[in-house]
Amino acid sequence: MPYRISQLFPALLLCLAVAGLNAAPLPIPKPPATGAKAYILQDYDSQRIIAEKDSDQSIEPASITKLMTAYAVFTELKNGNINLEDKVTISEKAWRTPGSRMFIEVGKQVSVEDLLKGMIIQSGNDATVALAEYVAGSEETFAALMNRHAEELGLTGSHFMNSTGLPDSEHHMSARDIALLAGRLIREFPEYYQWYSQKEFTYNDITQYNRNKLLWRDESVDGVKTGHTDSAGYCLVTSAKQKDMRLISVVLGTDSENARANASQALLNYGFRFFETHKLYDSGNQLATSRIWKGDTESVSLGIDKPLYATIPRGQYRSLDASMTIDNRIIAPVAAGKPLGTVHVTLGETVIAEQELVALQAINEGSFWQRIMDEALLYFE
Repeated sequence: MPYRISQLFPALLLCLAVAGLNAAPLPIPKPPATGAKAYILQDYDSQRIIAEKDSDQSIEPASITKLMTAYAVFTELKNGNINLEDKVTISEKAWRTPGSRMFIEVGKQVSVEDLLKGMIIQSGNDATVALAEYVAGSEETFAALMNRHAEELGLTGSHFMNSTGLPDSEHHMSARDIALLAGRLIREFPEYYQWYSQKEFTYNDITQYNRNKLLWRDESVDGVKTGHTDSAGYCLVTSAKQKDMRLISVVLGTDSENARANASQALLNYGFRFFETHKLYDSGNQLATSRIWKGDTESVSLGIDKPLYATIPRGQYRSLDASMTIDNRIIAPVAAGKPLGTVHVTLGETVIAEQELVALQAINEGSFWQRIMDEALLYFE
């Protein structure tokens, strides 16, 4: 049965009214021109795509690749396989890697933490290869690890041949994959993500500055990564947060540093100006109850196991509708977390968010007599 959003979220609607967010909706212009080969603008919480161009096209990502390198190394840290304090002996291959550099030296030992900062802040290819070799023994084996993570994350438009993003005909990513990966980095590794907002890093008495110009232009920007090769052009993935709304933009293949920064800024401004994101349901809260048959109780509480967000054109909150569909004939036993229905949120005729309804508690099988009685009642259903 459908319910108006005002019925489902009266407290939130009241807050919005007090805050003046129920004004007439703004007309939504077309997304800004970027001059990029491909781009995407996505809300972090709802994962709604606000604007995109050729976002599924697999193209050369240059040093944006290092987001996956970081994800793989962060995962090894999380699993306890390596530590930030570990000392890495720098190989000649790492030292000779062309492109941007941290200026590490052959045979010297450098901590994993310093190498990560050299990769993230300075975009050092030498630091990146050193990390890959430390984690997997060789860069080739590390690339296989990157591809395994890509498969697990559902990055269907990505394939990695190296850890740095140096040109290779079989090395590519899509803007959609990059946005997804950036979101996972923010969500899973907040303790390390803070390094992406660091403006400079000094190693071996050499200070280098983060190439993400938006860190200086816009206080809401807190990451993420630049990339450039002659063949890839100038690329930038950016994340910015204003109040409770975080956006991720990916711009690939522009023709200069200023162009990638300007394109990213324009996309972020567009998203924050014309859209808004709301948390509609929180995880663990009871949203409905349903009859359960043959159980030790007659009803099961239903909710969601993660918050449900919706990103909508600014001023459109009152036009939202929400409805739930619940499975017929729910039979015990039921484990906590078992999907038993779906909550749908629509704006006009468009479904803008939906999520599974799950059992909030386990329901055990009822007594012999309860099961017999319910079996008889089900016969007449």
